Amino acid sequence: MNIMNILLMGPAQGGAQGGSPMISILFFGGMILIMWLFMIRPQTKKAKQQKQFIDNLREGDKIVTIAGIHGKVKKINDNNTLVIEVSPGTSFTIERSAISMEYTSAQQQKPAETK
Repeated sequence: MNIMNILLMGPAQGGAQGGSPMISILFFGGMILIMWLFMIRPQTKKAKQQKQFIDNLREGDKIVTIAGIHGKVKKINDNNTLVIEVSPGTSFTIERSAISMEYTSAQQQKPAETK
C-alpha cells in the first residue's frame, strides 16, 4: 500500500469508530442490574425487616433506640408512640421509628448464645 491509499482509507476499522449501539445499551442495562442487586435490593429488604420488627413489638420487649437508650416497652400507644421504661420509675415516650433493630436483635441474641 502506498501513502495515498492509507490517507484515503482513513484510520483502521475498530476501536476508533465506536461500537454498536446495542452493546452500549446492554452495558448500561448491566450496570443498572448490578446496582440494583448490590445496593437497592439489600436496602429495601432491610427496610422491610425493620418495619416488620417494629410492627411486631409487644409490651415487655427489651429494645434499644437509635440514640442508644436501652429500655423495656411499657405501653404501646395508638398514635405511633411507645412508652419505654429505662430504669425503675423512669419512663420515656418515643416514636416507633426511633427503635433500632440491629442493637435490639444483637442484645436479645447474646443471652440465647450463652445458655
